Amino acid sequence: MTHLLHLDASARPGFAGKDEHGSHSRNLTHRFVSQWLARRAQDSVTYRDIGQNPPSYISHDWIASSFTPEERREPWMTETLAESDRLVDELIAADVLVIGTPLYNFGMPAALKAWIDLIVRPGRTVDVDETKLPEPYVPLLADRPRHAVILSARGGIGFGPGGEMAHMNHLEPNLVTALNFIGITRIHLIAIEGQETGGDVLAASVAEALHQMDVLVAELQGTLDATPLSQPYERQAEAC
Repeated sequence: MTHLLHLDASARPGFAGKDEHGSHSRNLTHRFVSQWLARRAQDSVTYRDIGQNPPSYISHDWIASSFTPEERREPWMTETLAESDRLVDELIAADVLVIGTPLYNFGMPAALKAWIDLIVRPGRTVDVDETKLPEPYVPLLADRPRHAVILSARGGIGFGPGGEMAHMNHLEPNLVTALNFIGITRIHLIAIEGQETGGDVLAASVAEALHQMDVLVAELQGTLDATPLSQPYERQAEAC
């Protein structure tokens, strides 16, 4: 049985095309998970809406607690790390991480950055081996194949690889770097562009993204239990 962790990071609570000012990234993630379960009803999903219920920001107390070895932590430190531990446990349990996120001001929403900060944890998702300088970091989530599916929505166009605005897109590169750092290297990207343009430009981008996502669901399900995908799936549904 495969377990999915489904995260939505959009500040918009509704769905594009259904609710006023609804979210395109939520449409993508819910379509992905629905398609997945329609084909594999035996699989399970943990859902966390960090857009509407954002994680806490890290603090001085969190940093002090996180970098204190577990056997030396005081009770207040354990309590300080309780939320982070829950999020890390959810991630460790997942075989497929599905992230729905908009591009906000060239990067990720603050809620998603808060989640990243809480799951990149010394001793839980990454370790340090000082004998391996100058690159001492050991990713702890490389213990088994895990996939991450990043489904994003952008207001403008040309933010994908090779696009005129690609150099200003710090969303997917940031996420990929953080996930790779903890050992999740099988990452698949699909994006919608042109929400601000609307009309046929947006409609074509949405249609292409939905098609690519349906293909990805089938590909992942067909290979996940046998041989992991040898190459990451990196397609962009860009408006032209």
